[in-house]
Amino acid sequence: MKLVTFTTGGDAEIGVVDGGMVTSLSRAAPRLAAGMIDLIARWSVVEGEVRRTAGSGPKLPLKDVRLLPPIPRPGKILAIGLNYADHILETGHEMPSAQVWFCKQPTAAHGPYDPIVLPKVSKQVDYEAELVAVMGKGGRHIPKDRASEVVFGYCAGNDVSARDWQMATSQWLLGKSFDTHAPFGPWITTADEVADPHVLGVRSFVNGEKRQDSNTRHFVFNVWDQIAHVSKVMTLEPGDIIYTGTPGGVGMGMKPPTYLNAGDRVRIEVDQLGHLEAVCQDEE
Repeated sequence: MKLVTFTTGGDAEIGVVDGGMVTSLSRAAPRLAAGMIDLIARWSVVEGEVRRTAGSGPKLPLKDVRLLPPIPRPGKILAIGLNYADHILETGHEMPSAQVWFCKQPTAAHGPYDPIVLPKVSKQVDYEAELVAVMGKGGRHIPKDRASEVVFGYCAGNDVSARDWQMATSQWLLGKSFDTHAPFGPWITTADEVADPHVLGVRSFVNGEKRQDSNTRHFVFNVWDQIAHVSKVMTLEPGDIIYTGTPGGVGMGMKPPTYLNAGDRVRIEVDQLGHLEAVCQDEE
């Protein structure tokens, strides 16, 4: 099942995508959930009704709606760095012996097709194609062999990074958290439709030129490793999202480094999950 948050010009609605159509759960069954996080938290109770409504409710053409971030304001946006060997090599780092984590602030969450804003204060904005995992049950101290049970679904994501801010200090938070720099979507594909998140192709294109082309089988730390590790520190909650790492081919690693400019079109693809596509624009 593909779950979206969207608008037709009014309030945000949640819905189900099937082919080129969207069923609005907010219109057909408004008591189901107040929003996507509420839907995820109540999934064990409402799943049956969601599936019935998706099959019988009134539908809107997908082309006539604007897709918002599937979770407009996640409670947490967590991200692991240095998680593909080729990306580690191109950045000049050593293979990490421990997982490297950082946060992107919730205000960075951005729609799958909305413009990426290039900040006035940065000249080194970069792209990073990633698989994004969406937490369902969540919890604390989650064993690796049970981590799959707490994942609600998956998205494509772009960990947009202002490298000059990221590399200015040892802490990456500011360089990773500019507004519009956490696009993800275009929908949440529920975990039951993804047999194995560790065999998915991940690609990026800038102005049609392929820049990244890898597969999640090349993770240094797989999704279950990540969930088990980070849940030792904090409680994972429904709707929290995890950016799971990017492969080699980012602009920073090119010779010479090649960053995004206004007018550039960035496309991110993850097998089975759809794509993101955005035009970059300068901050006004």
